[in-house]
Amino acid sequence: MNTEQLARMKTGNGFIAALDQSGGSTPKALLQYGISEDSYSGDKEMFALVHAMRTRIITSPAFTSDHILGAILFEDTMDRSIEGIPTAEYLWKTKRIVPFLKIDKGLADLNDGVQLMKPIPDLDALLSRAVKLGIFGTKMRSVIKAANPRGIKKIVDQQFELAKIILKAGLVPIIEPEVDIHSKDKQESEGILKQELARHLALLGKDDKVMLKLSIPTVPNFYADLQKEQHMVRIVALSGGYSQEEANALLEKNHGLIASFSRALSQDLHAQQTDTEFNTMLGSSIKAIYEASIT
Repeated sequence: MNTEQLARMKTGNGFIAALDQSGGSTPKALLQYGISEDSYSGDKEMFALVHAMRTRIITSPAFTSDHILGAILFEDTMDRSIEGIPTAEYLWKTKRIVPFLKIDKGLADLNDGVQLMKPIPDLDALLSRAVKLGIFGTKMRSVIKAANPRGIKKIVDQQFELAKIILKAGLVPIIEPEVDIHSKDKQESEGILKQELARHLALLGKDDKVMLKLSIPTVPNFYADLQKEQHMVRIVALSGGYSQEEANALLEKNHGLIASFSRALSQDLHAQQTDTEFNTMLGSSIKAIYEASIT
């Protein structure tokens, strides 16, 4: 584990840029960026286009460590290069931005009010490759749709089971049990989730360090005590379908909670923009998200 990166993630001002759409979400990300599905053919062309989009974001003069602490990549991006340098190495050595890797393979079908992660084949090999490429930590997402104690327990059990494997590989896991912002019993789900998270955190080894990525809570500062837990590097917030403006307004109410936004970061960026237009828009988004993250 890189101690300089750990210190930056624990105490630095800024937020995490989530650049990790993959598989089924990639066409949506490209469409938001102004590239329709009929303008490319097959996965090879699609992933080349999305890498070009991410390269444009990462190399932008607006994308700096002054406001951004880390960036989450998906496997294809990790395996590619930016300006001839492996992506994770470019992020840290050129930009001083801490690289993370999304490792989950999507969601299983809804059961007990939740969607667990699908199995992750060859996880050990993926983690080994990530370490060699300079990745600091990982991210894995599952989703809570209803306040079902049995389902939420299964979600958190699965997250921590994988977290222990990730910790053993020398990486810092971002545990992401998202509560659907449209759930009718969101606040109740958050109460059950918090209890399960606290139970598992108490069972970690004394030197284990983890992060949480959570939906912005219904009650501001609801996770404040977990933020101080001895194993916690940082708690970050997902935008969860809110617009950037909505997400920022809610985030501002939560002291110490920082953003890890994906769609809300890139929502106003378009392939047709000139570099000046693109960099100005990205800079504006980054500044707004940063300001909401340092409250």
